[in-house]
Amino acid sequence: MKTLYLIRHAKSSWDNPDLNDFDRPLNKRGQKDAPRMGKRLKEKRVTPDIMITSPAERALATCKEIARVLGFAEEKIITDRRLYHADEDQILKVIKELKDSPRDSEEIVMLFGHNPGLTEFANSLLNETIDNIPTTGVVAATLNIDHWKDARFGCGTMDFFDFPKKDND
Repeated sequence: MKTLYLIRHAKSSWDNPDLNDFDRPLNKRGQKDAPRMGKRLKEKRVTPDIMITSPAERALATCKEIARVLGFAEEKIITDRRLYHADEDQILKVIKELKDSPRDSEEIVMLFGHNPGLTEFANSLLNETIDNIPTTGVVAATLNIDHWKDARFGCGTMDFFDFPKKDND
């Protein structure tokens, strides 16, 4: 079994209309939501083995902030350009190319990306109907596979779906 956390980047700023989409930073809400969601993951005792992210500023900043809260070393973060505005097939390809840990078949991967591809990927992977993964939303899944290369649509089940504005009673 593998565990996968799909995380959409936190809210980004549109203050500078001349800024390239790839370079847009987090806005104030995004800067608050990323550590908030990191704290929720820490409370669930989430300990990722791998963190992989789109290199777009807003995705990378979200990943780094959650890594900081979880105590994951920033230099171990992997960036993959293919995740920038990737569709569901491209995200699956990235997942299938992950290297398995030599120590065991249970690994925890956090993947940071963008909509609409991330929501479409979650729905196809888990046979779910999530309308939209909001900014800084987290979909946690257990995949019924022993090797990342075996990942396929429909191979997982959703463990939880959380996002900043969700009531966490």
